[in-house]
Amino acid sequence: MNKSLKIVVLAKQVPDTRNVGKDAMTAEGTVNRAALPAIFNPEDKNALELALRLKDEVAGSTVHILTMGPQRAADIIRDAMYRGADGGYLLSDRKFAGSDTLATSYALSCALRTIGADLIIAGRQAIDGDTAQVGSQVAEKLGLPQVTYAEQVVEVKPSSLVVRRRLERGVETVETPLPAVITVNASAPEVRPQNARLVMKYKYAMIPSEINATPDSLAAKMTAERDYLKIVELTAADIPADEQQLGLSGSPTKVKKIENVVFQAKEAKRLDAADESINELMVELIASHTLG
Repeated sequence: MNKSLKIVVLAKQVPDTRNVGKDAMTAEGTVNRAALPAIFNPEDKNALELALRLKDEVAGSTVHILTMGPQRAADIIRDAMYRGADGGYLLSDRKFAGSDTLATSYALSCALRTIGADLIIAGRQAIDGDTAQVGSQVAEKLGLPQVTYAEQVVEVKPSSLVVRRRLERGVETVETPLPAVITVNASAPEVRPQNARLVMKYKYAMIPSEINATPDSLAAKMTAERDYLKIVELTAADIPADEQQLGLSGSPTKVKKIENVVFQAKEAKRLDAADESINELMVELIASHTLG
């Protein structure tokens, strides 16, 4: 019999890169997240689904979200709870502002030492940076084995996992001891939909900052009465962490420029349905190496 797993999913609320405008960058060279719609990072949803499948398979296992961001990032924790997660932790402090991957992974690794976990799962990369560095950096900082490009846990053993990886030129199956860090590809199964019963159960889940902002609201009163509705909010002092390694001071990476790139066709050609026209098009595509 496999022992229950304490699973933590690293997730990020990211700006919707489909809506990048002229105000997307601050004067300090960081992303102006307040000016962009915020969404649950897509590959982190794949990571959540992998975690929830392990929870379904291994009795007594729990899944919690760990995210770093402003108070509004609690939205993705609630979203995960509506899909089957048990709760979450929000790292929220002005000292985290402007963090690059190095500072982010440092803060997350400090938080994970405080929280503890048998298995840490994250999406391969976030759409606002596409670096694919945070998961691996967290594993390195915690001294844990890591499996990247994962798409399925094939087998759960008492002290290890067998994981299938989707690589550029094929598939690889590996076994990793626990505890470990796994980063998940978009080729993994899509996250399950929100469950109506769980939405009703967790719709009033709040972080302390939200409770304090509206202490007389129904949601605040219900959260105060029910521990399962309380989302944990952590500051830099709660982790604890070296403040020089947080935020801008701990971030050697600087964003030089953000652009909204719109692809436009240089020319267009209208074809009829005749075989001759289609054959001519195929010859052109092969000659230009678009095909073949």
